[in-house]
Amino acid sequence: MTPKELADKIIEILDNKKANNIKLLHVEKQTIIADYFIICTGNSNTQIRALSGEVEKEMKLIGIEPKNIEGFNEASWILLDFSSVIVHIFNRETRNFYNLEKLWHDSTEIDILTNKTKEIEPSEQV
Repeated sequence: MTPKELADKIIEILDNKKANNIKLLHVEKQTIIADYFIICTGNSNTQIRALSGEVEKEMKLIGIEPKNIEGFNEASWILLDFSSVIVHIFNRETRNFYNLEKLWHDSTEIDILTNKTKEIEPSEQV
């Protein structure tokens, strides 16, 4: 599975579990830690844990396990590291505070509905 196919599968899982404001950033040119970042928001700590758990469960079913999971107990920001794809699941306040879209503004955002790249506009940042 290519990194993009992995990202698309994870986005599908998150979307099916009603994650909010899902963004896909292609960060391969900006960092060596991953090819893609997926950023999304949950409405509550319970939903954030459920999103994380569903991604972990569904990926294990196809033989892919995260190298690491951080933040599950606090559930204000859960990070799942799939090597080439890093998933960030935030609550609204934490996402606004860290504003990864702005931090990684020089990356390319991929429109998850059309799979086309677009530049991140300041007005679109969380």
